[in-house]
Amino acid sequence: MPERRGRNDVELAVNGNTGNPKRPPSWACREKSRRLLALALLLAAGGCGYELPGKPNPADRPVLPAQRTNFAFLYSQSCSGCHGADGTLGPAPPLNDPIFLAIVPDEELLRVITDGRAGTLMPAFARKNQGTLTDEQIQIIAAGLKKQWKSDKLPKVKLPSYTVASADQPPSQANIERGAKVFARACADCHGADGKGSGPDESPGGINNPALLTLISDQALRRIVITGRHDLGMPNFADDVGRPDEFQPLSSDEISDLVALLSSWRDRHTSGIESAETP
Repeated sequence: MPERRGRNDVELAVNGNTGNPKRPPSWACREKSRRLLALALLLAAGGCGYELPGKPNPADRPVLPAQRTNFAFLYSQSCSGCHGADGTLGPAPPLNDPIFLAIVPDEELLRVITDGRAGTLMPAFARKNQGTLTDEQIQIIAAGLKKQWKSDKLPKVKLPSYTVASADQPPSQANIERGAKVFARACADCHGADGKGSGPDESPGGINNPALLTLISDQALRRIVITGRHDLGMPNFADDVGRPDEFQPLSSDEISDLVALLSSWRDRHTSGIESAETP
């Protein structure tokens, strides 16, 4: 006589009793419903700001160097090593200087950052010149310098022109002689009568130095004469601090003559000629 199955046996089979491997269609429907419910809950959680496990966060993606467009970052990476973290107190002339930013033409800033300065330690940054910056990044740095540090606190006199005379027109002996007179009036108290320093060891303030003059261009010399080095205590072209009582601001022509003198010292060094004469 066949074994009779009780009601409990049937319910266990319907609810997944392992003794009966054949599950009715109602079980499959319930399983599908559970899965759909779980998926709906996950989607709802995603709408509440939750991320699925293992999903990449776009904010964590690395930014390529060419995609950097923040002035502070670009300046820190490309300029601060020579010009200082805040544009001062670096081995190169300060960029955080109101006189410099007032007189330097925008196109000159772009050109120097793009091409560098031949014969000096200022490198070219444009990619077309084997540099590291895109044209857009160079624009950001050039514009950012003036936006960040330009100031109205300027000498109450006419500012000299930034650019130096063309290299195609070398200074004459007359320029050099006039420059010696300007040096004696505006520079000798700190740099010494012959430009080799005013201290006991002739080193403090010494600028008649072959290493220094070889590494600096006439344009950079002109710029420093005009702006001074306020971060190091060097006066600008109009400042009378540490200068004779009768001192007057230097004119653009006087600055050109002074640069001619400094350039002549460089020429003497590079040609192996040392002059014992004072300027």
